[in-house]
Amino acid sequence: MPLKFALALFVLADLGAAIMVGFENPRNALRAEWTRLVPMIFVGSALGVTLLVNLPRAAGMVLLGLFVLAYGLFTLVRRAHLRVISPGWAWIAGLAGGITSTVFGAGGPPYAIYLSQRGLSKEQFRATLGFATLTSISLRVVAFTLTGMLLEPQVWWSAIAVVPSCLFGIWVARKIFRRISRDALMRVVALLLLASGGSLIFRALL
Repeated sequence: MPLKFALALFVLADLGAAIMVGFENPRNALRAEWTRLVPMIFVGSALGVTLLVNLPRAAGMVLLGLFVLAYGLFTLVRRAHLRVISPGWAWIAGLAGGITSTVFGAGGPPYAIYLSQRGLSKEQFRATLGFATLTSISLRVVAFTLTGMLLEPQVWWSAIAVVPSCLFGIWVARKIFRRISRDALMRVVALLLLASGGSLIFRALL
């Protein structure tokens, strides 16, 4: 698929998933963590719109993919729990997520990396990550609408098939989520980071 078409379709699927997860149990979301991320998500999204036009995409995707892949591998193989990181890292995570969300359609990894190191319960992690990604994706929807990427009828016709499938996947994942421990969830996050990083590198090399 053309990249702009894929990004536009991806944002609609992302939006449906983020709404479903974010409002599933909003009381579990930590407002303090979310509000730390939001300002830099705005800044990162604004920078991302500029980079979307000017950045050498293949090189950027490979670098992002390698970073996410390396962190996922590090998280998966470490033997001991790391200390809880400073909330100041939220500024970097928000900026990185805003940029990568707009440029690559992959804003989730920076937020997941940050929140996974904040000592949250699995319920707090899921709900707070849902609100962070919902903020980022909503800004991406606005940006893609202003640039005309979401004005193509074919994108919306494809979304009729893609979005319901995505929501069904979220429903299945919620059933699994209720049955696993926090440690198991963090291992799943690490595996998803590996998959996300590998996907970015693969897409860049196509």
